[in-house]
Amino acid sequence: MLPAEVPRPYLGPSALLLLQLLLSPTSAFFPNFWSLLAAPGSITHQDLTEEAALNVTLQLFLEQPPPGRPPLHLEDFLGRTLLADDLFAAYFGSGFPSRRFRAALGEVSRANAAQDFLLTSKNDPDLHFDAERLGQGRARLVTALRETVVAARALDHTLSRQRLGAALHALQDFYSHSNWVELEKEQPHPHLLWPRQELGSLAQEIDHTCSDCEQLSCLGNLLDFRLLTSGYFGTHPPKPPGKCSHGGHFDQSSSQPPRGGINKDSTSPGFSPHHKLHSQAAKLALLASIQAFSLLRSRLGDRGFSRLLDITPASSLSFVLDTTGSMGEEINAAKIQARHIVEQRRGSPMEPVHYVLVPFHDPGFGPVFSTSDPDSFWQQLSEIHALGGGDEPEMCLSALELALLHTPPFSDIFVFTDASPKDAFLTNRVESLTQERHCRVTFLVTEDPSRVQIRARREVLSPLRFEPYEAVALASGGEVIFTKDQHIQDVAAIVGESMADLVTLPLEPPVVVSGRPFTFSVDELLQRITVRIHGEISTFWIINPAGVFQGQEEGEGPLGHTRRFGQFWMVTMNDPLQTGTWEIQVTAEGTPRVRVQAQTSLDFLFHFGIPVEDGPHPGLYPLPQPVAGLQTLLLVEVTGPGSRGNSGDHKPHFSHVVLRGVPEGAELGWVPLEPTGPRERGLLAASLPPTLLSTPGPFSMELIGQDGRGRGLHRAARQPCTVVPVLLELSGPPGFLAPGRKALLSLHITSFLGPQDLDLRTSVNPSFALTSNLSRVRLGRNESAWGRLWLEVPDSASPDSVVLVTVTAVGREANSVPPTHAFLRLLVLAPAPQDKLAASAHSTGPALTTARPAVRLSTLVTPGRAGGGMVGNPWWGTVGGMLLLLSLVSW
Repeated sequence: MLPAEVPRPYLGPSALLLLQLLLSPTSAFFPNFWSLLAAPGSITHQDLTEEAALNVTLQLFLEQPPPGRPPLHLEDFLGRTLLADDLFAAYFGSGFPSRRFRAALGEVSRANAAQDFLLTSKNDPDLHFDAERLGQGRARLVTALRETVVAARALDHTLSRQRLGAALHALQDFYSHSNWVELEKEQPHPHLLWPRQELGSLAQEIDHTCSDCEQLSCLGNLLDFRLLTSGYFGTHPPKPPGKCSHGGHFDQSSSQPPRGGINKDSTSPGFSPHHKLHSQAAKLALLASIQAFSLLRSRLGDRGFSRLLDITPASSLSFVLDTTGSMGEEINAAKIQARHIVEQRRGSPMEPVHYVLVPFHDPGFGPVFSTSDPDSFWQQLSEIHALGGGDEPEMCLSALELALLHTPPFSDIFVFTDASPKDAFLTNRVESLTQERHCRVTFLVTEDPSRVQIRARREVLSPLRFEPYEAVALASGGEVIFTKDQHIQDVAAIVGESMADLVTLPLEPPVVVSGRPFTFSVDELLQRITVRIHGEISTFWIINPAGVFQGQEEGEGPLGHTRRFGQFWMVTMNDPLQTGTWEIQVTAEGTPRVRVQAQTSLDFLFHFGIPVEDGPHPGLYPLPQPVAGLQTLLLVEVTGPGSRGNSGDHKPHFSHVVLRGVPEGAELGWVPLEPTGPRERGLLAASLPPTLLSTPGPFSMELIGQDGRGRGLHRAARQPCTVVPVLLELSGPPGFLAPGRKALLSLHITSFLGPQDLDLRTSVNPSFALTSNLSRVRLGRNESAWGRLWLEVPDSASPDSVVLVTVTAVGREANSVPPTHAFLRLLVLAPAPQDKLAASAHSTGPALTTARPAVRLSTLVTPGRAGGGMVGNPWWGTVGGMLLLLSLVSW
């Protein structure tokens, strides 16, 4: 992909303060597209990672022809820029969403770039192949790849993607920071991914490697020898006499003789003394990244590789089931829908890739059942029956939290219950976890007064007892549907509807009021629109732009087909739909609930970040959520073939984002969008307004634009976001967890508003012992605090399992700001034989930090098969085949 210049956003004082925290020494290829401000034309870690993943994905598609469709041909892609949307359209057909695949690629790329910003990784020379620590760097690289495979097999693809991003960063840095390119090598290092192979002739401490260079450009400063070396950066470790520096304005070691440096990170001589070799280094780094993806594909198999990268338009199917004695009808409804989905979609592109089932009652919940085999899922579901219990409330949110920990991102979770939650104290944490996982939660609640003899009540229950469900549904972009036993099987049909990966259309005004009309917009890229209305409804009307209307009568009408189940209506609109503004009017007792959903190829993803425009590695420091008082950049990534238009077509144009308060829906303003990065990526950027960032709280986003003919386009974000009160960063140990060991974790909390008086709470899943030296903190404006946590891994801990550590910062005052959550995933791993020496030298791969004020920073994993003729090793296995590399980047 050809990089392009990007607009420069406004940076407030708080942002500049964070930049000062970030600008301590680091070194690597530049992190991401934002780096191109400092060095236009450079190839970034993001470019290399996404190009490699797309190459191996294309190879997978070429080797595995799509069922019922003509095979793909390599010549159709040669000489073209590979795009995820185009690959999906060519393989699955038009209309199949690529959002999950694009999100997974983004996870991997952001985890890669994060290595230059995270406190646990940015200054570690082993993670960047600096300071001639080539053997140690290779050990850390191989360990990170091993962790990638183990986490993927444990079905924690988020952690697997994080470890893959870290591994790819180190692998790519090798070609920029060492003298491999200067040794006139034209292929990647043949032994870098193999722990038992020699790296070759390495420079020793007594060997002088560089001569003095006073210029910015120092291409001839390497001494004439054939030993492999790399440059020193900063003061840790100190540069010995005669050794090369990394180089660049911010490298303190480059001012000590021999001056200059050898890095090839960018095209700018101010950052990279060997800038003229940047393209050669990037080419080898891309080839090596393709090899790494291919090795992972060989190790995991095509199915495991596809799940790791979410190379599917389908979502997962996740059920949370109340199994108390009154739940017979609801459990049967879940079984019917699951069987229908499994049978209808088996072998199709929309067959679920993952199945999760979590039962609950009182006082227990779980265990979680997780599988990719539909038959195993059906067998497990068939064995669940309504037994025991019977009194309200139940452990619903505990079961939902467990489901969220095992459900892949961008999935729908369905909760079947007739009871309120006993564990309402988990509400805030579950809300944050839904946003961290990007999972939408729908509650199907049966409340039937006739069952009072079956479902006992310990006490008089509040009419507000279901508010925790409402809060979780709102935070996740889902909904709560109240119905009755006799209608649950029909209402549960929304499970199948949601599995079609529908988008929710924004309403105007956003809050529905009985008797007042509201509208939604229909464009040519929308189809299969469904209107759902429930509550104490008296009448409703749906009116199209031509004035044709349809009421609540069941059956076929002029606009679509209406079905009614008690107080729940579902109207499926007829295709093709008339474009323009549609209107709905509802009369009801109380507040009616209305949701309009549709299928579309045009959608968007979003992330947040802080532009780091100075220092050794300018780029975009990723944030999981905006932080109050900290000027933040919003990145919008438009997805779908319709986002760019075909050759000769007028492509859609998105001009701005509307921001709204949640739940009241009041408009908080709008921000203009500017194209940024390579045009074909459909990436847009905007600075969030200071007024939004001045107060913590939730907000929603709507994307506004026009199609190629000047007609309106309107899309809503899948779920709301939250401006969190503090920046909460949780870092893991420099290696995996081992049974019987204690691990040190680091906590960093920063306030850009003040003062704030906070309690810090911790939890671990599974329940390992965790202690902390910081339980309360009081912060003023622009103040930070550090803490340590000690995690004890018992001898009984299962190897190859995942541990989730959560830290929550809660205000001590009543009616204070919402809590902030940091989530950190860690891997319990039994040391492999080849890791023992590395472990003794403290050279195992780092646990990627999850800097997360309410949502976790993540990265994605990608495997492949093309091994370039490499030989096998103890844990990778033997790999063969051709190495695929298309001409996708202009070197």
